[in-house]
Amino acid sequence: MVQSGKKNLALFQSLRKEMAAKAKAAGKADVPNLQESVVEVHVHGGTKRKAKLPPRPGKGKDVKKIRAALLGTASGAGSTSGEKLPEAGLIELPEISVRKDISIDLPDTVVNSIDNMEVDHIVRTMVEFGSKALVLSRRVGSLYRREVKEVGELQGKVDKLEEEKVALEKEKEGWEAERKRLATWKVRCLDSEEKLNKRIGELEEDYEDLKDKYDGAVGELDDLKNSVIQEHINGFEKGLRQAAFVTSLGNIT
Repeated sequence: MVQSGKKNLALFQSLRKEMAAKAKAAGKADVPNLQESVVEVHVHGGTKRKAKLPPRPGKGKDVKKIRAALLGTASGAGSTSGEKLPEAGLIELPEISVRKDISIDLPDTVVNSIDNMEVDHIVRTMVEFGSKALVLSRRVGSLYRREVKEVGELQGKVDKLEEEKVALEKEKEGWEAERKRLATWKVRCLDSEEKLNKRIGELEEDYEDLKDKYDGAVGELDDLKNSVIQEHINGFEKGLRQAAFVTSLGNIT
């Protein structure tokens, strides 16, 4: 709890410095430090008035000193008899720049009750609300850290999906190039098939011509063979006739 309080205190101090820097950047470096009525309060019912913040004596413009008094422990309401309690010390706060365009809407009963409250009760109420604000700030801080963690995890998933998307795009480009290459090969294969079919047709025509020539040559060979055989037969018959004639001449003599 102490460490969380220190962190919240540092956060509040940084916020005050940031507010002061913004006020100076806007040309409002001379804004008084809670020395006059700078907060406008809107009261329900149509009326509008400024909350009274009377100046306190001994409060500087650059540094506001708050005197913390010890509260009574028996009655819980503090000292009401005017008895001076021992000082707890001085708390120095840096300069606070308040913007005049901040408006707070409060019912008239709440404003009147705050105006009529005793100082010690106001301090107790402020401490109570400060403690609640501290607890709520811790809760809000944990929720914020969880949200930041979840956002970081989601961002990591988004980055991973982006990387996968880029990888898929590259793979898609590779497949597209492969498809184009295969389409080119398909065209080449179809062209080669067409040329091959044409060549086959030409070879079939040549085969038909060669077959006709072969059949003609076979017919001529058969005719030549028959002619040779017939010539041999005729020559043999002629030789037989000549032999018979010679034989007949010998018998006559």
